[in-house]
Amino acid sequence: MTPTGSMGSVGSDGADRYTVISADCHAGADLLDYRPYLEKRYHDDFDAWAATYVNPYEDLVADTADKNWNSERRIAELEQDGIVAEVVFPNTIPPFFPSGSLMAPAPTPEEFRRRWAGLRAHNRWLADFCAAAPGRRAGVFQILLNDVQEAVQEIRWAVEAGLRGGLLLPGTPPGSGLPELYSSTYDPIWAVCAELGVPVNHHAGSASPPLGDEPAARAVYMVETTWFSHRALWHLIFGGAFRRHPDLKLVLTEQGSGWIPGVLDMLDYYHGRLVAAATKASAASTAESKFGAGLATSMGKGPSEVWRDNCFVGASFMRPHEVPLRERIGIEKIMWGSDYPHDEGTYPYSREGLRFAYARVPRDEVAAMIGGNAARVYGFDLDALDPIAAKVGPTVTEIAEPLAEPPAGATSPVFARGASVRVW
Repeated sequence: MTPTGSMGSVGSDGADRYTVISADCHAGADLLDYRPYLEKRYHDDFDAWAATYVNPYEDLVADTADKNWNSERRIAELEQDGIVAEVVFPNTIPPFFPSGSLMAPAPTPEEFRRRWAGLRAHNRWLADFCAAAPGRRAGVFQILLNDVQEAVQEIRWAVEAGLRGGLLLPGTPPGSGLPELYSSTYDPIWAVCAELGVPVNHHAGSASPPLGDEPAARAVYMVETTWFSHRALWHLIFGGAFRRHPDLKLVLTEQGSGWIPGVLDMLDYYHGRLVAAATKASAASTAESKFGAGLATSMGKGPSEVWRDNCFVGASFMRPHEVPLRERIGIEKIMWGSDYPHDEGTYPYSREGLRFAYARVPRDEVAAMIGGNAARVYGFDLDALDPIAAKVGPTVTEIAEPLAEPPAGATSPVFARGASVRVW
């Protein structure tokens, strides 16, 4: 497929510049600032909870924490970094949550109502936060899976409120007590998302089971967390969500991208074996035919076809070793992100991060991966963003120049030693 998106803008200095949209940023309100967005019946409970809550995240109590909610500071820092628009995932602690909603385990029945109230407060804050920068933020709203009909109602509210980033799909890790994502239980959610053009986003960190806090547990979490996030892909494919809802869009964010070709090969292999075995009369008594019974009818297209038609990757700070795989992944599928304001993100060295990954990649491909694809998936207006990019965007010449050395102060793993620049 031909890369799509703005070919950039010409600045007052005569330089061609890219229009950069970060498909992975994070924001949220300061804890007490959620109170006005809560239903009044929860105010007393919130006051009592907030009075004793101790935030476990150093970055959310540091002097720089206001990057999450200070709209003016945020715009200024993103523009300084060459970015004109952003997809906004959650980051701070919603009311009644023990930790950030991305990391929190599924609620118990006793916790469910207050947790829902907390997420609704965040979603309503987010709508105002996005409205403060018209056309430049696509907010990703949150749901819980414990009550599907309430989730459907919140999806409809979010669309009416102008939250264009889609929903954040929670995980269903072992021990959550929730049906697996392949379950038809969630069909009303897929149906309303397909109907309204709402992207379903699954972000790393939102699907891992609790492992404890021993050093080994923390290491295992780091090794496994992206794998648990990848599971949404094969759950929805084999569960037939895309057959029943062909307009459904799934975005896998901050999980890397280099794994995709190999996983699609694996899924195609199992799909072929199971479907072929189940459809051959001579194989009726084989183990594979029993495993594959009904699969061809229930899931429809094969995994690679589903990826081609329905799926995207929020590749965040794409690493140099992943870039040569871009055609196998699908250039039109890849959306770069800076992960602002996280320490592992590329700020304030996003220009260098783009050079490190995309130097000597054809201009039209770069334009698609760092802005055009995100504009298409999340509904950004490139005609409105290009004039801003003409002032602040990185130049085409700049990004084409290989980066000899990582910036001295960079903390993003995109610059890790061994992630050397390649020539294509």
